[in-house]
Amino acid sequence: MANTQTILDLVRADQIDMDLLEAAFDDATPEERIGAIRGFSPKIQRRLFEAASGRKATLAQVVPPATAPLQETIHDGQNTLPAFRHFQKRFCRASEQFQPDNRDVLWGYNHQTLAGITGPGYFVAYDDLEAGEVVIDYRELPPERPETWPEIISNKAKLGRFVYHGMVDRLRRVSEHVTIGRAYKGKPMSAWFVLVRQD
Repeated sequence: MANTQTILDLVRADQIDMDLLEAAFDDATPEERIGAIRGFSPKIQRRLFEAASGRKATLAQVVPPATAPLQETIHDGQNTLPAFRHFQKRFCRASEQFQPDNRDVLWGYNHQTLAGITGPGYFVAYDDLEAGEVVIDYRELPPERPETWPEIISNKAKLGRFVYHGMVDRLRRVSEHVTIGRAYKGKPMSAWFVLVRQD
C-alpha cells in the first residue's frame, strides 16, 4: 500500500502540493485511494478543500459521459462528523425524458447507515461554471431514479429537515477520481467530505 502512504504523507505536509497529490491518486489502485481517504482527519479535509481552490470539478468527472442514463456511479466518502464517517454518494445521469434543456444535471442520493432516520437525502447536481465547482443541491429533488434506489422523499421529511433541508454541497477537484467538498446552508458549514469515484 505504498501509494496510500504517499498520499497520506502529501496531505499531512505543511503545504499540500496538489499536482503531486493528483499524480499519487492517479497512480494508486482503487483500494489504495479508499484506504488513503479513510486516514483523512477533519483537519486534513479542511486544508485540502482550501488547497483545491480553483481546481475545476465538473459533472463529467463525477459521472463519466459514456455512462448510460440512470446507471449509477458510486463515490465512497469520508466526512468530518464525530461518528458515522463512512458513506456513499450515488449519482446517475438523467434520462432523455427528464434531461433539462437549459443545463446538464445529475441525480443522486446519500447511501449511509442512518438513512432510515434521516431519509436518503436526494439531490440534483450541476456545474457552477463561474466557480469551477460541482454543486450538489438538496433544495431540488430528482423527478426519477434507478429502480434499485430508495423512494424519493422530501428532504424535510424525518430528521432530514435537520440534515439535508436547505443544504448545498460544493465539490472541488483533487484528481480524476477524487473530489473534496464542503457543505453550505446559506453560509459555509464546518462540514467537509472527500469522495472517491468507483470505476
